[in-house]
Amino acid sequence: NRRLNLDVPQIIASDTRQATGILAAAFHDHPSRDLTVVGITGTNGKTTTAHMLGAILTQHGQRTTVLGTLSGARTTPEAAELQRTLADERSKGTKAVVMEVSSHALALQRVAGMQFAAATFTNLGHDHLDFHRTHDAYFAAKASLFTSNYTSRAIINRDDAFGQQIAEDCDVAVVSYGRSDATDVAVGATGSAFSWRGARIWCTVGGDFNVLNALAAATTAAEIGIPVGDIAAGLGNLAQIPGRFENVNANGNFAVLVDYAHTPEALRNVIAAARAVTDQRVIVVFGCGGDRDATKRPDMGAAAISADSVIVTSDNPRHEDPQAIIDAIVAGVAPTHLHKVAVEVDRRQAIAMACTQAGSGDVVIIAGRGHEAVQTIAGRDIAFSDAEVARELLGVGS
Repeated sequence: NRRLNLDVPQIIASDTRQATGILAAAFHDHPSRDLTVVGITGTNGKTTTAHMLGAILTQHGQRTTVLGTLSGARTTPEAAELQRTLADERSKGTKAVVMEVSSHALALQRVAGMQFAAATFTNLGHDHLDFHRTHDAYFAAKASLFTSNYTSRAIINRDDAFGQQIAEDCDVAVVSYGRSDATDVAVGATGSAFSWRGARIWCTVGGDFNVLNALAAATTAAEIGIPVGDIAAGLGNLAQIPGRFENVNANGNFAVLVDYAHTPEALRNVIAAARAVTDQRVIVVFGCGGDRDATKRPDMGAAAISADSVIVTSDNPRHEDPQAIIDAIVAGVAPTHLHKVAVEVDRRQAIAMACTQAGSGDVVIIAGRGHEAVQTIAGRDIAFSDAEVARELLGVGS
């Protein structure tokens, strides 16, 4: 914190990243003040919840943009790019922006200078410890969104222990949601139905865990003034979210679901959701990314054994040895379950193995990469979409 020996105006700041966010917001005349901006954070469910809320706001007649995992290289852009994007949206006539707010973005002050109409918490699990180092630091980053610095309204998942802690500690108004808010729930591979606040809601995204994501979106929408009728209609008109419980073999005699599940909790959830829609076998294909949190690899192996058959393969090994990553995953599988596990380093071959194994009524889950269109191996990007590869192997159209 010292002045440089230069004859130019200088601003002395204790946190230059925070100052960058505040200055970027000011430079673009604080676009978040002119838009209804909702921030969604959590380990799992951010993208699905954001797109659900985007569909609801669009149904309500608001021109809405969703920013997040599907829209850019980073879940949350750096401050200068973020503020420029928001200013561009304002100039185009956009009225609402729903954005995923990553823990990296919060720790690195990318959203400094933002004002959110509401902030929503989905859950906290095991991820990103390569960056945050400890789970406490990871939680602290997520929790920092739920302060008066950023918002006046928090929508919190009360079924999550960390959500309960945020609700107790935060200094803004809290509204909670939980699975018990939905009654008469019916879930399938391609959608779900439930009753909520007097309305019967049909949601076009399948999987039991996505009911909670729908409740997150619905509760947030209600808190910013959207009528229940528009909430129900928006969820009913939601387009398929790429790589989120996406059934790429809907007309086949077995389902093939592509899902972004890349944490132990998400993998357990997607396997449980598959179990809920079939009384036959569940087959899962997955790996773990290289140059990322290595501590979760054994936990991913342990999570996978709730399936009937497990094929461990490459995800995005990046600069790591794919076999070494696979070995770390398999190390988490109890010896009594190793008979369920096969290893195939080549992801295309692993998907082919799963589809060959599958019989009538089975569910194949291709987990971990979701919407991603390239696979990074030995530092090189190779065109590879799980959904497209599966369709090609199955001989079905997109």
